[in-house]
Amino acid sequence: MIEALFFYLFAGIMLASGLMVVVSRNPVYSVLFLILAFFNAAGLFVLIGAEFLAMLLVVVYVGAVAVLFLFVVMMLDINFSEMRAGFQKYLPLGLIVGGILVFELVAAMYGDVFKGATLPEAMDISNTRALGNVIYTKYMYLFQVAGLILLVAMIGAISLTMRKREGVRRQSVAAQNLRSRAETVEVVSVPSGSSPENLSTAAVKSTKTTSRNGGNT
Repeated sequence: MIEALFFYLFAGIMLASGLMVVVSRNPVYSVLFLILAFFNAAGLFVLIGAEFLAMLLVVVYVGAVAVLFLFVVMMLDINFSEMRAGFQKYLPLGLIVGGILVFELVAAMYGDVFKGATLPEAMDISNTRALGNVIYTKYMYLFQVAGLILLVAMIGAISLTMRKREGVRRQSVAAQNLRSRAETVEVVSVPSGSSPENLSTAAVKSTKTTSRNGGNT
């Protein structure tokens, strides 16, 4: 009874969080709801006895992937209003793709039931070993492809953040190392009772010229 209660609790919160990820107008809120969905999915894994998958979901997805999503959302400065402008245009295509994914998930979960297959005989092994046996044998190539897709996504995110933007300075280590002392250090004469911000541009230029010509300040 208690397990069923926790199952419906975790499942309900996870479905609501997943819905809020899609409908939230603020992308930061979407990421936060995604983190909440991950935590509830980890609770479901604990209920079925897959503690390793639960901890993996929390450590990897919540501790790394979700934080990476936050950094990407905050650094890319994407105009989400323009992205949502074509939402109605691509809605039918999105529904078709989503329907195909749902059909594949249902077929994968209940395919053995429809065929009348039984559970594996060796059920006394740990879930960590069972997961490793499945990933590195039956789904080894798919696992490698997933890693390659994540690598391409990481390179794409880095490339987007490295693009030139107005008002953003980029560091050039080679140019900094090639600077001379005259280009780096400037001595400005500041009269008593004044600050460099209050000096006129002409006065600052004259003091800079004097210091460059070797005058004492």
